[in-house]
Amino acid sequence: MLSKGHLKQILVRIEKLLKEKEPIIIAIDGNSGAGKSTLAEQIRDIYKCNVFHMDDFFLPPALKTEERLNEAGGNVDYVRFRQEVADKLLKGGDFEYRKYNCQTLAFDKTVSVKADRLNIVEGVYSMHPTLIDIYDFKIFLKLDENEQHKRILQRSGPELFIKFLDLWIPMENKYFDNLKIREQSDIVL
Repeated sequence: MLSKGHLKQILVRIEKLLKEKEPIIIAIDGNSGAGKSTLAEQIRDIYKCNVFHMDDFFLPPALKTEERLNEAGGNVDYVRFRQEVADKLLKGGDFEYRKYNCQTLAFDKTVSVKADRLNIVEGVYSMHPTLIDIYDFKIFLKLDENEQHKRILQRSGPELFIKFLDLWIPMENKYFDNLKIREQSDIVL
């Protein structure tokens, strides 16, 4: 959980950015279980802003090739995110995007987005090299491995916890390390 001091530090930076330009786009990337969604919700509660979840942009089965999954950060459909969200945020105005459901392995709904002065993209892979140029503020949330395991087990249960350990956490770590995501962040907490 983020301390009040860290949250204040983030909010001060957001206020400064909002005085300089609008709209602004913030990335919240980091370890699974580190509190990315929670932080995004805290900011949304204060600013009533748009929040986009990278979980809605995981690869559908047709794109899950061995080559793509071996690529650092290849587990997310960064091309679709760029086309359906990132480029439209940069352009301004209202738009729609398709939300991918990992449980049903299908696009289950279209989301309508109203232009806003503040937009948050939260989730692992949000700072993928094809996307990192859109952000005005890049936040990385890190987490001790033992605490990460505890949180994931509590949140997702034992069956999914095994998938996190065997598949998703190694893919995330490859992305963080190979693409130097922490080093490209404006703040690491």
